[in-house]
Parts: sequence; C-alpha cells; structure tokens
Amino acid sequence: MAAIAPVPNYSPSIWVRLCHAIPRLDLTLQTRDSVFTPDSWEYQQTLLVLSSFSAIALVLSLLVVLSFLIHYCCCRRGEGGRDAEDEEEDDDASGGHGYSGRKGRGICCVTWVSVAAVTLCCVAIGIGFYGNSEANDGMYQLTSSLLTANYTLASIDLLVLDTVVGLQQSVSGPLTSMEEVFGGHKPALVPTRSCRRLSERVVSLLSNLTLGRGLIPIADGFYRANGSESIVGALTPAPPSVAPTLSPSTNSIPAPFSPGWAANTLMVNEDYRWLSYVLLLLLDLLVCFFILLGLAKQARWLLILMTVLAWLALFLSWGSLGLETATVVALSDFCFDPNTFVLNSTHFNSRTSTEILDYYLTCSRKMSSPFQQILTQSQRALSSIHSHLSSLERDALPRFPKAEKSLREAQQILNTTEGNFHQLVALLNCRGLNKDYVDSLKGLCYDGMEGLLYLSLYSFLSALAFTAILCSLPGAWRSFHSDSEEYEDSDSESEDPFTSHQARRQTATGSQRGALPPFYSYQGAGWTPPFSSAPPLPTLPAC
Repeated sequence: MAAIAPVPNYSPSIWVRLCHAIPRLDLTLQTRDSVFTPDSWEYQQTLLVLSSFSAIALVLSLLVVLSFLIHYCCCRRGEGGRDAEDEEEDDDASGGHGYSGRKGRGICCVTWVSVAAVTLCCVAIGIGFYGNSEANDGMYQLTSSLLTANYTLASIDLLVLDTVVGLQQSVSGPLTSMEEVFGGHKPALVPTRSCRRLSERVVSLLSNLTLGRGLIPIADGFYRANGSESIVGALTPAPPSVAPTLSPSTNSIPAPFSPGWAANTLMVNEDYRWLSYVLLLLLDLLVCFFILLGLAKQARWLLILMTVLAWLALFLSWGSLGLETATVVALSDFCFDPNTFVLNSTHFNSRTSTEILDYYLTCSRKMSSPFQQILTQSQRALSSIHSHLSSLERDALPRFPKAEKSLREAQQILNTTEGNFHQLVALLNCRGLNKDYVDSLKGLCYDGMEGLLYLSLYSFLSALAFTAILCSLPGAWRSFHSDSEEYEDSDSESEDPFTSHQARRQTATGSQRGALPPFYSYQGAGWTPPFSSAPPLPTLPAC
C-alpha cells in the first residue's frame, strides 16, 4: 500500500504523540499496535485494559479508607479509658475550650488535613471547569466545520440537480418546439438536434458529480439526487452561521456518510456530556463547601451527610477517569493518522472512490482533480450548445420568426446552466472541503484533546482529595461533642451561674498562685487562715 500523504496545515500535537506512544495490551497481556480501529475487538480490549487501571486505583482507595476506618473504630476503642482520665487534665490546661492537650492536638490535626484535602478538591474543580470548557470549544469547532462541509456538499448536489433539470427542460421544451417549427429545413434542424444530443451528454456526465450520492433515474431521461430527501431537503443552502439544526433521518446511519448527520449527532451528545460534567463539578463543589461549613460549626450530622456524598463523589471520580483514559487514548490514535482511518473506513468510502477521498483529504498540488475530465467534457459540450444556438439565431431565426420564443427560452436556460456550472467547478475544488476537514481536525485534536486531558487531571486530583477527606472526616466528627452533651453542659451551668463562675475564677487563680489547703481563703492582702485574728504571742519577761 502506498504511503498516505499527510494532512496539510495539520500536525499531531505533543500530547497526541505521547498518548499514542502508550504501550497497548489486550486481555491476554499481549502487545497490540496503536492503529485506530474502533470496530476491532482486539483494539477494544486495549482500551478496556487501560480503563481498568482506574478500577485498580479505586480498589486501592477503598483499602486505604477502610484501613483508616478500622483504625478509628477498633484501635481507638482501647484508648477510651485513658482518654477519659486525661480529659479533666486537658480541660483544666485548656481553660475549658478543649483545643489543647493531646485530644485538642488530634482534633486540630484532623481538621487541617480535611481542610487541605478540600483545598486540593477545589483546585481540581477549577481545572475541571476549564477542561470542560476547552472540550466544548473543540466540539463546537468540529461541528461547525462539519456543517460547513455539509453545506458545500448540499450546494454541489443542488447545482448538479438544477443543471440537469434545466437541461432536461430545455430538451423537452424549447428544443422540441424548435424542431417542430423548423420541420424539414435541414440546415436549421441539424444544429437543433446537435443541441439535444449535447444536452443529453451533459446530463449523463453530471449525473456522477455528487461525491458518492449520485443521481437516480426516475423516468426516461429524468434524474433526481440520491439522498436529497435526507441531505438537501433537511438543510436548505444557507451560510453555516445561520444554518438550521439538522433533523435526524429515519435511518440510524445514512449511507454514505453524511457530515450533517454527524454534526447533529455530535451536538446532541456534546450537550449531554457538557451538562453531565457541570453537574458532577457542582456536586463536588457543594460537598467541599458543606465540609468546610461542618468543620467550622462542628456539626456532626452535616459531616456525616457529607461523608456519604464524598463516597459517591469518589466512585464518580474514578469512574470518569477510566472513561476519560480510554477516550484520550482512542482520540490520540485517530489524531495521529486521521487519513488512514478515513480512507479505510467503510462508512466514508462506501460509494466514494479512494481517489476522490484522497484528493479532498490531502489537497496536494501534484494531484489533479478526479472530475477534471468530466468537467472539461461538460464545458466543451456547453460551449458547443452556445455556438449552435448562436448560429440558429443568426441564420434560421429570420426565416422562422415563430421559433424566436423557443430560442430565447433555450438561451436563457443555457445561461443559467453555465452560471451553475462555474459555481460547481469552484465548489468541486479541494481547497474548500479540505479547509473544513483541517478545521475539524484542529478542533477535535487540539482543543478537544487538551480539554479531555484537563478533565482527566481533574478526575485524578478529585479522587485523591476525596480519598483523603474520607480518611480524615470520621476522626473529625467523632471528636466533636454531640448536641446532647452540649445541652447537658449548658443546663448544668445555667442552674447556678454565679457559683460556677466563682468556681472557675478560683480555679484559674489557684492555678496561677499554687495550690493551698482548703481552710485557707484569699483576701485582698493575700492568703490567710480562716480565723479572723491570730492567737496572742506569749509575753517575754523583762530583763
């Protein structure tokens, strides 16, 4: 097989080359090539193997989280008695606030780990929003290029159809009337019949100029465009900026491949993909926000609820990473050599020759148009028809004035046909369709590939962040006081607020001045015995 020429003005990006160079293994762990063949079961196995790494990472995350849960639930149960003994000492040292001592240091450490994990998750969410926007921009450029190409193909079909119909009307109408008027006048009858034969010749030549769709004969000498019901009828020729959305045809996949059908399908799928990622990102953002709120308010019920949602977000993150990995690798394989897939795919070349596809995909100056011979013959035939009609106007019209009306109609049809033919020649040039092809590749393989890579990074970072959150949150909400305990403490303090306040003040003062026996009381000058006056000292005898 001859080497396929590269696509002009397009080269695979560094990310495409790196992802394409990833080794491929099937389910039997045998090495496979990286050629993009999505219909092959061997190629699908390589994508499944690459996606399975995210499943392995999910299992490892579950093991890490379960190990931390076992540590909190089982290992710390034996420390409950010692924690109860040290609780009074920790409270005395902290002044009743509960944030010093070993228990306070544990709460602070767990809280800061949770805050750091939430911060990492917020960074991942920002990356995810950017990646989702980039992927959407790439798909928009792809669908816009496909709609432009579909507009070009539909215009070619309409021009061919108008030209063929115009020539058929000329044969069945004015030329037939002219033959009847001229009767047995041979000098005028011969050019008229030559115009008929040349018109039929042009119709026969242009019936193959619809890029694979072709013209179907519906009557003697009459044709219609194949696929015009689903392609031309669905999209009225208009600029791509105002082109309406295509309605899907009754068939699941038109034959041959239609850029309009592909653009419509991609737009619908892209809308669902974009909305799904926005909802996933908003879910992660809400979980992070309420986790910070629960840590600030020390709300145990809120943290328990966010722990359940964090489990859901963890599964979604690893699952989306597996899907993105397979998509990125498959897209890199396609973008590395897109021409090979397009030329070998039956969806594209079912009714179009490889020569025509290669001409529009590469658009090389060394290649001549596959329609050059047909266009040249048609141009010569139209020029001959114009010459014959001019000779009839000059020679036969003065003798047969009744043929003037038919001759004018034939000339008008010929002028319209020549105008359509010049537009057709311009549209059949490879530059327009090749530009649409290159623009679609750039949108898919540059912006789309970059967006998918950012989404993969988001999924990986968010999965790590939620793993850390699930490891730290149980330790955080288990260390918080429950609402019943806080209610009992507030009730006990509200019974005698003055006594409790005085006791706390004496305790605080005692901790500063040192512990004294209970029968000592503090007065303004210092610590004195509980008696109002000291016993009298003995009187010494005089010298």
